[in-house]
Amino acid sequence: MPTRLLRSDKYISAPIAKKIPHKMEMHNHQRVDNYYWMRDDQRSDEKMLAHLNDENNYAEAMLAEQKPLQELLFEELKARIVKDDNTVPAKDGKYWYHSEINGEQEYSNYYRATSFVGDNKSLLLDVNERAQEHEFYDLGDLSISPNDQIMSISEDTDSRRIYTIYFKDLGKSSNSQDVYLTDVLNETEGQIVWANDNQTVFYVKKDRETLLGTQVYRHKLGSLQADDVLVYEEDDHSFYMSLDKSRDDSQIYICLHATESTHYLALCAAEPDSEFVELLPYQEQHEYHADKMGEYFYIVTNHQAKNFRLMKVDVSQVNDINNWQEVIAHRENVLLEGIELFHNFIVVTERENGQIRFIVHTTQGKDAGHHYPLSFDDPCYFACLGDNPEPKSTTARLYYSSLTTPGSLFEFDLATGERKLLKQQKVLGDFNKEDYQSERLFITARDGIEVPVSIVYRRGSFKQDGTNPLLQYGYGAYGITIDPNFSSETLSLLDRGFVYVIAHIRGSEMLGRRWYETGKKEHKQNTFNDFIDVTKALVVQGYGAKDKVFASGGSAGGLLMGAVVNQAPELYLGIGAHVPFLDVLTTMLDESIPLTTNEYDEWGNPNEVKAYKSILAYSPIDNISAQHYPNILVTTGLHDSQVQYFEPMKWVAKMREFKTDDNLLVFKTDMEAGHGGASGRFKSLKEKALEMSFFISLLPE
Repeated sequence: MPTRLLRSDKYISAPIAKKIPHKMEMHNHQRVDNYYWMRDDQRSDEKMLAHLNDENNYAEAMLAEQKPLQELLFEELKARIVKDDNTVPAKDGKYWYHSEINGEQEYSNYYRATSFVGDNKSLLLDVNERAQEHEFYDLGDLSISPNDQIMSISEDTDSRRIYTIYFKDLGKSSNSQDVYLTDVLNETEGQIVWANDNQTVFYVKKDRETLLGTQVYRHKLGSLQADDVLVYEEDDHSFYMSLDKSRDDSQIYICLHATESTHYLALCAAEPDSEFVELLPYQEQHEYHADKMGEYFYIVTNHQAKNFRLMKVDVSQVNDINNWQEVIAHRENVLLEGIELFHNFIVVTERENGQIRFIVHTTQGKDAGHHYPLSFDDPCYFACLGDNPEPKSTTARLYYSSLTTPGSLFEFDLATGERKLLKQQKVLGDFNKEDYQSERLFITARDGIEVPVSIVYRRGSFKQDGTNPLLQYGYGAYGITIDPNFSSETLSLLDRGFVYVIAHIRGSEMLGRRWYETGKKEHKQNTFNDFIDVTKALVVQGYGAKDKVFASGGSAGGLLMGAVVNQAPELYLGIGAHVPFLDVLTTMLDESIPLTTNEYDEWGNPNEVKAYKSILAYSPIDNISAQHYPNILVTTGLHDSQVQYFEPMKWVAKMREFKTDDNLLVFKTDMEAGHGGASGRFKSLKEKALEMSFFISLLPE
């Protein structure tokens, strides 16, 4: 229904979009998209912009009564944040680097000093000053030349993830005056790698239409970008391209990553004018990560190893896979996620039964071959390697967090395993971690597979009697694992009696590579089934009230939301769908849409009839029907480069056409932002407060 009664006893009409039939036919099957006209790649069409503004005005009106709660929540979230904060200095070469943020600043500023305690501290970059003229600002990358004299920065000011690179002369700059070189590199991916001559950099040029990086250029400081040399071009657009430098700084890599394949090209960092050559011959479905330390390459590879194994090979023999020597064997139940190389140690990141862990392997000296795990306290947590720029170091920093433990930076002695806490995130107010309880469950899905679930709630306000409101989050794509991480923002829900749930559904790598493979392409329905079955089980087990269940997801998680509300709308009171990927079939059939061709190995190529039918079966916009839907909040950014604004725009228009209920359907478009939402630490809290107030306001009184 297009109207909703406001408490002022006035009706306000939802925007009803005009319908212009657009027929699409493929594999003898015809679809009609009445809202195809909403797509404008230039984002300038007056009728399209007018409709988005109408939707924003409607959302503003429909959520007006929630405004006081939104503001209360925003201030609540903001009040937990330490206004004056800094990172722990990390040593890289002869300097210690850290960042600071103060007062009402939205962004961190970057510094370096000659000691850990800050001797001779100098300001490298005042990000707030750089950002003040822009509605949106993202600092992509900050990189220092090997001789510490020049700093490159990359900036995106329109949220399309197209970066401009500038170079600051650190030798001539002071805390009161910045001196920049005349060099400016436009339309880049935002990343550069320095050659060892301190004069040459390599960068990836970005296509403004496809938003793919397909060309690598070499730039000499002091020259024009127009004179830069194209050193590599990739014609296969199924690859994402990035640059890297070996851990021992001796080689520069061009890294090509498709969903199921990897290809590396290498160049001697001391000879930047030489040519990039293949590290090893390309092989389809061979995924690997290679790094170099001294005379050896260490390669994490899926060659004859679905969950990956670690290999070692002499530099001169790296291109022949038959010469590789096994360091860590493949294991059926353990996913080898990555490695960090040190002169005398390797820190290996693994995952077993859904839990991440770190194993230290000694590579030199009398203890060579010895290995042991780094230990943490919680049975269920998130951890990752921190900033460890010095390979000669005998210590390693790891970041640690759980659903009840704020983010913590530990430093481990790699020889002994002893740890010390360098810093823990402060949460202002009356936060006490003992007031909260987390759990890890395994819930049996309809096909008998056990799905891991992480749960957190506030002690005292939770009773497992089916009375608490419950918010379930999910993603389930690209092999990305959403680990149980602390969020001070979630406390506002937990303190109001909510149970917060992360469903670790198929499509991630929570339970290894097979967990990912059974949640993509023709198996994608498993992702949706898992999410729905977790919801049902949690209600049956008393974790949430059946009439107080909410769900949220963004991007591919927004696709999850779109599929779930089509397939099981009765389970949810409210849904948050953010920058959601909803028009899967149309997008995957249109190679002119940015990033589409890179996605075939994830969703399938619908130019093939089998993949077409598989995607058609779940694509959210194609499966809207005349039924009751939950209350739904949809958000997007006009300049989103990953999921185009017109996907949720069309989906909302079609949903208004078909839905048979009078529940809220509101659609907010940030006319300045892109895929990542608002920039800045406080601006982004408003988006969180919006969703929270939306859910809380729906609860029955």
